[in-house]
Amino acid sequence: MRLNIIVVIFVFFNSSISWSQEALLSNVYNRNTISLDGEWSYIVDPYENGYYNYRYEAFDESENPGRAAFFLNSKALDASDLIEYDFDKSDKLNVPGDWNTQRENLYYYEGTIWYKRSFDFEKSNKTNRVYVYFGACNYQADVYLNGKKLGRHEGGFTPFNFEITENLKEKDNFLIVKVDNKRKKEGVPTLNTDWWNYGGLTRSVKLVETPENYIRDHFIQLNPEDSERIVGKIQLSGKNIDGKKIEIKIKDLDIDLEVESDQNGQVLFSVRSAHISYWSPGNPRLYEIEIKTAHEVLKDQIGFRTIRTKGSKILLNGNQVFLKGICIHEESPITNGRANSKQDAEKLLGWAEELGCNFVRLAHYPHNEEMVRLADRKGIMVWAETPVYWTIQWENSETYKNAEAQLSAVIYRDRNRASVIIWSMANETPVSEARNLFLTKLSETTRKLDPTRLISAALEQGNYEGNPNIRTITDPFADQVDVLSFNQYIGWYDGLPDKCKRVGWKIAQDKPVLISEFGAGAKFGMHGDKMDRWTEEYQAYLYEETLEMLDGIEQLQGISPWILRDFRSPRRPLPGIQDGWNRKGLISDKSEKKQAFNILQKYYETK
Repeated sequence: MRLNIIVVIFVFFNSSISWSQEALLSNVYNRNTISLDGEWSYIVDPYENGYYNYRYEAFDESENPGRAAFFLNSKALDASDLIEYDFDKSDKLNVPGDWNTQRENLYYYEGTIWYKRSFDFEKSNKTNRVYVYFGACNYQADVYLNGKKLGRHEGGFTPFNFEITENLKEKDNFLIVKVDNKRKKEGVPTLNTDWWNYGGLTRSVKLVETPENYIRDHFIQLNPEDSERIVGKIQLSGKNIDGKKIEIKIKDLDIDLEVESDQNGQVLFSVRSAHISYWSPGNPRLYEIEIKTAHEVLKDQIGFRTIRTKGSKILLNGNQVFLKGICIHEESPITNGRANSKQDAEKLLGWAEELGCNFVRLAHYPHNEEMVRLADRKGIMVWAETPVYWTIQWENSETYKNAEAQLSAVIYRDRNRASVIIWSMANETPVSEARNLFLTKLSETTRKLDPTRLISAALEQGNYEGNPNIRTITDPFADQVDVLSFNQYIGWYDGLPDKCKRVGWKIAQDKPVLISEFGAGAKFGMHGDKMDRWTEEYQAYLYEETLEMLDGIEQLQGISPWILRDFRSPRRPLPGIQDGWNRKGLISDKSEKKQAFNILQKYYETK
């Protein structure tokens, strides 16, 4: 079937992201790239001598920075020349990776480290453009190529890129990145979290080569109001990008469209197909999408499904679904550092499958792209969130811009992934007028960027009409979300597990309820009475009592207990038990399953 479509419908998003210096390249996963992963030279710089002079003036803001600036990669000209650093004689760190687990002396380090990588690059066509793309860098990155500053990015878990076409040489390029993981009061997250502040170039770094005029972006999904209609948007980048022919093919659906870009290089299209095999946990069908211009062919693997709510039900492809979930932190079961690889994703999501999960909550920040790509292939639904966590500066406009940019970036990266069904706005944030406005603005932005998915947040709760044995959702942000989610720790932070029998829930809103966290700490191999804290028996008992209590919530449509695997946290110092690990995992830091793993697994067998 070949169709010619010029005028089409549906504007889903604005691809401009304010905080990042340059607009993101979409679908880098499938583009023509050269990896810069591997060993990078590094210099630890806690006083930031390589960035500021002794008057605390930034070298990169000076017309004549001198040769002391680390980003210049200066070399001594002779034996009498004074240069107080040398990347080529310095030690190495692996990229992607965090510095904390690669070097014992950097385990607790928070501050600046400079990374340097040299490379050669010859373009396949002299008119092509080249970008350097970072999967993530925690927390702030200042990026320089051959001594020229490309820009700055803030946010520890979102991708960013800079064009380097004009400054690129065929031989002896040097890319230098100033990485600063100091926590900031005005940052997102702020100073106080319950996870490890891994520093470094924690995800892959790539060179991306494109034609002079290229496909910057695409968003292709089902029309939320018509499950037999595929709609989308394509954005070209370059010069003279109006009136360009674009072909869109979905071979297995016999779709072959020819469309034409408008004066802004955009194409909106809509096409009906009555033969779509819908993506679901039982049928994780992905279609090969091909977008072709006169200059390039870009492919992606996209599943088609609808997700919406009706009253207290969550409907996947029009059918009610119960979310059998687990929370996951981005920690590697292989290296015990920050997770970033396909192997990490296979291990983590493999455990989730073994539990019987059809859903995972990727907490408390955007995880690496391997996780959501693999979730697509495995048929596991995903809750995605950004680190708007606990208490941040709600009245600070720059903090809001940062939060919105991080949220926009993860939506921009993952909005073609069928597995992602929920965008979360926040976790356990105390109610105030400023906070309510902050989160409402985030939710409004999210609906503009992507109206095809659900919105939620880990909401606040309280006693119903003053009765401590009846709980309810008291959070005014409940009016803005599609799914009512909240974290509860009855039996751990609130009494003992037997308290669960005395507590009930009365939810006034006619919306689905998802318990986004519950759990208890236990050290693997520690045994005792079921009322002895830190034992496997205590954790298993709490799971039994909690699951029975939660089944009494009329609108319950899913759970995601906290958490799949023990993870590092400096908030957890108890010697002999925690030792710097949050022990609420169903699996230990050494990948040993605790008793509660079997309790949850058996529960999911009944759902």
